[in-house]
Amino acid sequence: MTSLCPTALAAPAPPRRRLSPNAAFLLQASMTLGFLAGSSAPTPFYAIYQNQWGFSATMLTLAFGIYALAVLSALLVGGRLSDHVGRRPILIAAAAAQAVSMLVFATADGLPDLLLARVVQGLSAGAAIAAAGAGLLDIDKGRGAIANSVAPMMGTAAGGLLAGLMIQYLPAPMHLVYALLGSIFVLQGAAVFFMEETAPVRPGAWASLRPRLAVPLAVRGPLLLAAPALVAVWAMAGFYASLGPTLIRSFAGTTSILLGGFALFVLAGSGALAVYLIREASPTALVRLGAFALIAGMALVMTAIAQHSVLLFLLGSAVAGLGFGTGFQGALRSVVLLIAPQERAGVLSVLFVIAYLAMGLPAMVAGYDVAHQGNIVVTAYEFGSGVVLLALLALLGTARR
Repeated sequence: MTSLCPTALAAPAPPRRRLSPNAAFLLQASMTLGFLAGSSAPTPFYAIYQNQWGFSATMLTLAFGIYALAVLSALLVGGRLSDHVGRRPILIAAAAAQAVSMLVFATADGLPDLLLARVVQGLSAGAAIAAAGAGLLDIDKGRGAIANSVAPMMGTAAGGLLAGLMIQYLPAPMHLVYALLGSIFVLQGAAVFFMEETAPVRPGAWASLRPRLAVPLAVRGPLLLAAPALVAVWAMAGFYASLGPTLIRSFAGTTSILLGGFALFVLAGSGALAVYLIREASPTALVRLGAFALIAGMALVMTAIAQHSVLLFLLGSAVAGLGFGTGFQGALRSVVLLIAPQERAGVLSVLFVIAYLAMGLPAMVAGYDVAHQGNIVVTAYEFGSGVVLLALLALLGTARR
């Protein structure tokens, strides 16, 4: 009688189910959106934290700036890592760290806890933005460029609006919003486990951790021409994140946190809509349109400040948002379509370093200026004039093309 060995009797293990490319694309886009939403969700609570814990306006500015610094550190140190170890490990670790930061936010009882949460949040967001952005390009270059433009804008706006809605209408908002976002990050991290890896493992992972802002030779010229547009649109985002809520509440004569977040939502919402509607235009045409819209939008906003008009401020925000969306998409597409697959995360890291410096540094300077000068209107005029000047430089860049 023939005997069968145990291995012959064992049934083959069923293959692990994998997400389709389209599902993996949507998952990574949702992670970029979710991480940016998590970064803006604490913003409406800052005034509440300040009243409860009694820290100064300068410390409030530090809470905003330390996040940007943590993101920059992660982009500089780990931005290229997913090009060597793959996208999945980075995204799983980043989602877990984001969930931990939500827990720290929810249980915070002082400024040190708030700063710790912002550091953990910034480090994980910086690593994930580069990995997810590169993963989107791995799957589809064209759609990936659009998603890399839309997702950060919508995430930045959605987090603040979500927090504002919860403060206005739901109980325990300072715990509920973090519990909701933390649960989303856990689910996203679990879903990444079923994603197909799109970046093969390559040697050089440890070497990639050395801080370096190097880009391939073929990309340097387009990046230099795109930089003014990147700086202009993200400096404007910093304007809205740091000064916008206080300005519009002063016009309306209200303390509504929801109204303060609505202007940022209008800006990002019109930007995302513009990206979708004008996605077939050339990168140069997009940057040119974005620069004109930025100038027109900021002119309307500064007029609204002079006239204390909420309606005109929101209209200017919508026009400026058109510039935000088209300018960012045009700058991004002029660079990312030239990147080789093994260089995607590294080059995206450089692009987002420029963006976060443009958003964080002027906003911190503006916060310091308001805290010491006490005149937010003068600071807003100075900030807005700087954005207009940058938009003019972006127009010169399109002329050079």
